[in-house]
Amino acid sequence: MTSLYRSEQGKKAILHLYDEKLESLSIEYQYKIVDTSFGKTNVIVTGEPSNPPLFIIHGSNGCAPISLETYPNLSTQFQVFAVDVLAQPNKSAEIRLSMKDDSYGKWMNEIIVSLKLDKVTLVGFSFGGLAILKTLINNESKIKEVYLSAPAYIVNGNPLKALFKVFIPMKWFIRTKKIKFLEKFLDEIFTEKDEFAVKYLSQVFLHFNMDFTPVPIISKTEAQKITTPITLIAAKKDIMFPGEKMLKRASKIFTSLKRTVLLEDSKHVLNSMDNAKIEELILTK
Repeated sequence: MTSLYRSEQGKKAILHLYDEKLESLSIEYQYKIVDTSFGKTNVIVTGEPSNPPLFIIHGSNGCAPISLETYPNLSTQFQVFAVDVLAQPNKSAEIRLSMKDDSYGKWMNEIIVSLKLDKVTLVGFSFGGLAILKTLINNESKIKEVYLSAPAYIVNGNPLKALFKVFIPMKWFIRTKKIKFLEKFLDEIFTEKDEFAVKYLSQVFLHFNMDFTPVPIISKTEAQKITTPITLIAAKKDIMFPGEKMLKRASKIFTSLKRTVLLEDSKHVLNSMDNAKIEELILTK
């Protein structure tokens, strides 16, 4: 199998940053390697085993330690399973799944079954939202509730805006290695400046073969079959998955929509204050 990393040196640099972020959290954790039919999946587990299970699923070009940093207090009430999504710059297998079928859902359900879990709460950001919705479509019997933050798979933004404001700056950074292009990209995507994102994504963009496949959207038929309670958090200034457009469509297609939140001042990657609000929603449900 051809590696998704452009070089072994680049892979080591990215995984060094992964370890650096995880250790900076100063938490007690353990790794679990779960064998699935799609590939080995790395899961970071923290919190008491007696607490109810909660999965956090990160977005594109992300990793589990970033998820754990985003919601640092969930482990006070849950046993948290932070999943490294397959084919992303992390410690899971480099096997890319199709977004057109329910492969991501089968994969997630295999992890849940392998870990012998039930009544699982799922929390996902961006691409993690797609993985969660695919999970519900595939088999929602072991899922208690889901929280989707600026998720993929419900609506897409204007492709021309995304091209000129997001993808072209990314490509110019890859071509020139000039930090100004990376900062331009980050300014469109991130609500607040994130120094780790600068370090991590600069390595990912240069040394990892990213997936530029267009993200599909869920059909009304699939959405209406879901019965699991959904809390949907959307960002008004999100160029990738516009918040108002998302909430408008979600209200029409999901029958199990429990709660919606529109973050008025947020771009796609939320700031720490808004992430704290989402964490509070989960902890006080």
